[in-house]
Amino acid sequence: MPNHEPVSRRRNLIQALLGAGFGASFLSFLYPALKFMMPPKVAESAANQVSAGKAADLKPNSARIFRFGSRPAILVRTPEGEWRAFSAVCTHLNCTVQYNDQTHRIWCACHNGQFDLKGKVVGGPPPRPLEEYVVHVQGDEVVVARS
Repeated sequence: MPNHEPVSRRRNLIQALLGAGFGASFLSFLYPALKFMMPPKVAESAANQVSAGKAADLKPNSARIFRFGSRPAILVRTPEGEWRAFSAVCTHLNCTVQYNDQTHRIWCACHNGQFDLKGKVVGGPPPRPLEEYVVHVQGDEVVVARS
């Protein structure tokens, strides 16, 4: 009777190597997909105030987006020349809002959400007003702070 033990051991070794290779291949495809689906953790800046730019750079009835920590904010100079600042993140689906100088409103292009110049919702699906910040003009700098 022939001894099949060496063949059986080789077969088991080959099956183990193939299994390990397939497992490693599967993990090499799975890991990047999981990393893509889980956003990196970004620490929120502890800064309570930032410089939003020079006062002379923003004419009445205009606005600009600037960074407030790790999130965008919007600085608006009303047609009357008053300064207003808000979070530029729409309260509906976190899209970035913009200023519409024709309607004098802050507008979210994602689903036509509209906010007045006090940050209150005046149209569309946003459930809450925009977070408002305090604006100080110090010399020629516009400084925006959390309230």
